[in-house]
Amino acid sequence: MTDFLAAFGLVLVIEGAFYAGAPAAAKAMMRRGLDAPDHILRICGLAALAFGVGLVWAVRSAFGQ
Repeated sequence: MTDFLAAFGLVLVIEGAFYAGAPAAAKAMMRRGLDAPDHILRICGLAALAFGVGLVWAVRSAFGQ
């Protein structure tokens, strides 16, 4: 649970930095997301999920946790 909360906090830090640093780009990206077809969003979401799982697995394997 500690790892999950730390990871969630890191996501908030990264997203907060993006919105604070480039609000116009964030709005433009949201508009493009709203215009994208559902199947494209689903594919991107699944790709991000798979990459995230692979990254966590690789880091935990490399550093022995």
